[in-house]
Amino acid sequence: MGASALSADPEEYRARLADQPDDQLDVWAAELMRDVAKRRGVVRVVDGFRRSARLSEAEFEHVFASGGGAPATLGRDAAGNLIVPTISLFALVPGLRARTTDSRARLTDFLVAHFDELVYV
Repeated sequence: MGASALSADPEEYRARLADQPDDQLDVWAAELMRDVAKRRGVVRVVDGFRRSARLSEAEFEHVFASGGGAPATLGRDAAGNLIVPTISLFALVPGLRARTTDSRARLTDFLVAHFDELVYV
């Protein structure tokens, strides 16, 4: 399992993630967002990220912009869900790093919360 940090269950996965450098967590989080958005849609990624990172909608918008996402591209779908372009999801990772002091824990929570998605990919 080594470099992938994949594990048999979420608890083991969390422990393996703790051994990884920040750069690796950042790459995995951005890739997971992209992959889940392709299969399940951007709404699921935005909701899951907000929940895992404990961000209000306003905080999410600040994180997105701080990471290089264009604020003008934030929007809502027909159901009123907050959305951003799939191609810009990566901006959430550096934005979270810039805006929070516990970004590593929040990104780890995001990865672990989507453990079943990761195993699927």
